[in-house]
Amino acid sequence: MRRPFPKHLWFWQLAVALAFFTLWWGLTASGILPPFFFGEPVKVIVRVGQWFVVGDIWEHLGVTLIETLLAFVIGMILGLAVGLWLGLSATASTLADPYIKAFNAMPRVILAPIFAVWFGLGIWSKVALGVTLVFFIIFFNVYHGVREVSPVVLANARMLGASRRQLLRHIYLPSATSWVFSSLHTAVGMAFVGAVVGEYLGAAKGVGYLILQAEGAFDINTVFAGILVLTGCALLLDWGVTLVERRLLKWRPTHQ
Repeated sequence: MRRPFPKHLWFWQLAVALAFFTLWWGLTASGILPPFFFGEPVKVIVRVGQWFVVGDIWEHLGVTLIETLLAFVIGMILGLAVGLWLGLSATASTLADPYIKAFNAMPRVILAPIFAVWFGLGIWSKVALGVTLVFFIIFFNVYHGVREVSPVVLANARMLGASRRQLLRHIYLPSATSWVFSSLHTAVGMAFVGAVVGEYLGAAKGVGYLILQAEGAFDINTVFAGILVLTGCALLLDWGVTLVERRLLKWRPTHQ
């Protein structure tokens, strides 16, 4: 399939963003959209610039990024470990199946007040919430990646004398890796959700805390500025995941 806009794709992506901000500015400047409720894009961008130039945002952003990265890494490791374990053990998978489904069906956001009681209002209550969001995304992809390994490939490997460790290293892990990276992009966003929601419920620092303070003062421009900063950080982390994915999955064919 031919790729659209094969040259200067970044230019067209930037043009879409500029068109969106231009439309937003035009609708609010003309009064079609009330600026009090929808903000003003120029003031939003100025607020973001002031944060980074003056330095007001760095401490808050650092806290949110630490919470996000810890939740992302811990949730990924736990999801990978439990997914491999249950994927390779039919007995454990059968026993744990109703409990996994029950915990996954639970709205994890309601756990935030419990984590605040258990871990306090520091970063670990936010990390715990983020882990619960990231874990299930990684777990289900790893679990299905292991279970979807071709029985023919496994049978051939066993006939050639492959040990259980060799099967894990050369067959199960490569199969699960493709599924894992397909879920990491979603997991990055969920880690941010856990950090920000936790900051909403109780924190003294963080971008979520800044947004909550702005909402209390009906400062919609600062709210949008905080959202813009969080979106930019999430895109940077997603880009980092993409780079690692390209390096580790060189064998995977790409769409031309």
